[in-house]
Amino acid sequence: MKLLLVAAVALIDKEGRVLLAQRPEGKSMAGLWEFPGGKVEPSETPEAALIRELREELGIDTWSSCLAPLTFASHNYNDFHLLMPLYACRKWQGIVTPLEGQKLAWVRPAGLRDYPMPPADLPLIPILRDWL
Repeated sequence: MKLLLVAAVALIDKEGRVLLAQRPEGKSMAGLWEFPGGKVEPSETPEAALIRELREELGIDTWSSCLAPLTFASHNYNDFHLLMPLYACRKWQGIVTPLEGQKLAWVRPAGLRDYPMPPADLPLIPILRDWL
Protein backbone atom coordinates (compact mmCIF):
# COMPACT_ATOMS: atom_id res chain seq x y z
CA MET A 1 0.00 0.00 0.00
CA LYS A 2 1.26 3.45 -0.92
CA LEU A 3 2.14 5.82 1.92
CA LEU A 4 1.05 9.41 1.34
CA LEU A 5 2.67 12.13 3.45
CA VAL A 6 0.52 15.26 3.75
CA ALA A 7 1.24 18.19 6.06
CA ALA A 8 -1.66 20.16 7.56
CA VAL A 9 -1.91 23.24 9.74
CA ALA A 10 -4.38 24.59 12.25
CA LEU A 11 -4.18 28.32 11.60
CA ILE A 12 -5.41 29.96 14.80
CA ASP A 13 -6.55 33.59 14.78
CA LYS A 14 -6.44 36.07 17.66
CA GLU A 15 -9.95 34.99 18.75
CA GLY A 16 -8.88 31.33 19.02
CA ARG A 17 -10.74 30.24 15.88
CA VAL A 18 -9.31 27.62 13.51
CA LEU A 19 -9.34 27.94 9.71
CA LEU A 20 -11.03 25.19 7.69
CA ALA A 21 -11.04 24.96 3.89
CA GLN A 22 -13.64 23.13 1.83
CA ARG A 23 -12.31 20.71 -0.78
CA PRO A 24 -13.33 22.04 -4.20
CA GLU A 25 -15.41 20.22 -6.81
CA GLY A 26 -13.36 17.84 -8.92
CA LYS A 27 -11.04 16.78 -6.09
CA SER A 28 -11.48 13.56 -4.17
CA MET A 29 -13.69 14.06 -1.10
CA ALA A 30 -15.03 17.30 -2.65
CA GLY A 31 -17.26 19.28 -0.31
CA LEU A 32 -15.59 18.02 2.88
CA TRP A 33 -13.81 20.48 5.17
CA GLU A 34 -10.15 20.09 6.14
CA PHE A 35 -7.20 21.83 7.68
CA PRO A 36 -5.13 23.69 5.04
CA GLY A 37 -2.02 21.99 3.73
CA GLY A 38 -1.02 19.51 1.08
CA LYS A 39 1.28 16.79 -0.16
CA VAL A 40 4.90 16.85 0.92
CA GLU A 41 7.08 16.68 -2.21
CA PRO A 42 10.10 14.29 -2.19
CA SER A 43 12.60 17.15 -1.71
CA GLU A 44 10.59 18.92 1.03
CA THR A 45 10.23 18.83 4.77
CA PRO A 46 6.64 18.98 6.11
CA GLU A 47 7.32 22.54 7.28
CA ALA A 48 8.57 23.62 3.82
CA ALA A 49 5.51 22.01 2.22
CA LEU A 50 3.18 23.96 4.53
CA ILE A 51 4.96 27.26 3.87
CA ARG A 52 4.61 26.62 0.11
CA GLU A 53 0.98 25.45 0.31
CA LEU A 54 -0.10 28.40 2.50
CA ARG A 55 1.42 30.80 -0.02
CA GLU A 56 -0.18 29.01 -3.03
CA GLU A 57 -3.62 28.33 -1.51
CA LEU A 58 -4.15 31.23 0.92
CA GLY A 59 -1.71 33.97 -0.08
CA ILE A 60 -0.01 34.13 3.32
CA ASP A 61 3.57 33.70 4.47
CA THR A 62 4.77 32.00 7.62
CA TRP A 63 8.05 30.57 8.87
CA SER A 64 9.20 27.20 10.21
CA SER A 65 9.70 28.80 13.64
CA CYS A 66 5.96 29.62 13.71
CA LEU A 67 4.85 26.03 12.95
CA ALA A 68 4.49 24.07 16.19
CA PRO A 69 4.02 20.29 15.78
CA LEU A 70 0.77 19.42 17.53
CA THR A 71 -0.28 15.86 16.62
CA PHE A 72 -0.67 13.61 13.59
CA ALA A 73 -3.20 11.46 11.78
CA SER A 74 -2.51 7.95 10.49
CA HIS A 75 -5.39 6.58 8.42
CA ASN A 76 -5.94 3.75 5.94
CA TYR A 77 -7.92 4.73 2.87
CA ASN A 78 -8.82 2.19 0.17
CA ASP A 79 -5.82 2.80 -2.07
CA PHE A 80 -3.26 4.51 0.21
CA HIS A 81 -2.25 5.09 3.82
CA LEU A 82 -2.25 8.74 4.91
CA LEU A 83 0.30 10.03 7.39
CA MET A 84 -0.49 13.65 8.23
CA PRO A 85 1.41 15.73 10.77
CA LEU A 86 -0.73 18.61 12.07
CA TYR A 87 0.98 21.84 13.06
CA ALA A 88 -0.42 24.81 14.93
CA CYS A 89 0.31 28.31 13.63
CA ARG A 90 -0.68 31.62 15.21
CA LYS A 91 1.62 33.98 13.28
CA TRP A 92 1.63 34.75 9.55
CA GLN A 93 1.93 37.70 7.20
CA GLY A 94 -0.77 38.72 4.76
CA ILE A 95 -4.54 38.31 4.60
CA VAL A 96 -5.97 34.80 4.31
CA THR A 97 -7.48 34.69 0.80
CA PRO A 98 -8.97 31.64 -0.97
CA LEU A 99 -6.71 31.67 -4.08
CA GLU A 100 -8.01 28.33 -5.44
CA GLY A 101 -11.71 29.15 -5.24
CA GLN A 102 -12.17 27.11 -2.06
CA LYS A 103 -14.61 28.16 0.65
CA LEU A 104 -13.04 29.08 3.99
CA ALA A 105 -14.47 29.17 7.49
CA TRP A 106 -13.01 30.42 10.79
CA VAL A 107 -14.44 28.01 13.35
CA ARG A 108 -14.40 27.99 17.14
CA PRO A 109 -12.94 24.71 18.45
CA ALA A 110 -16.32 23.64 19.88
CA GLY A 111 -17.87 23.99 16.40
CA LEU A 112 -15.38 21.88 14.44
CA ARG A 113 -17.65 18.82 14.58
CA ASP A 114 -20.34 20.79 12.70
CA TYR A 115 -18.26 20.59 9.49
CA PRO A 116 -18.14 17.28 7.59
CA MET A 117 -14.47 16.21 7.33
CA PRO A 118 -12.46 13.38 5.78
CA PRO A 119 -12.12 10.39 8.16
CA ALA A 120 -8.42 11.11 8.83
CA ASP A 121 -9.20 14.61 10.15
CA LEU A 122 -11.87 13.61 12.68
CA PRO A 123 -9.52 12.26 15.42
CA LEU A 124 -7.64 15.58 15.34
CA ILE A 125 -10.66 17.56 16.55
CA PRO A 126 -10.65 16.53 20.26
CA ILE A 127 -6.89 17.08 20.45
CA LEU A 128 -7.26 20.59 19.03
CA ARG A 129 -10.24 21.34 21.29
CA ASP A 130 -8.32 20.26 24.39
CA TRP A 131 -5.20 22.18 23.35
CA LEU A 132 -7.06 25.41 22.59
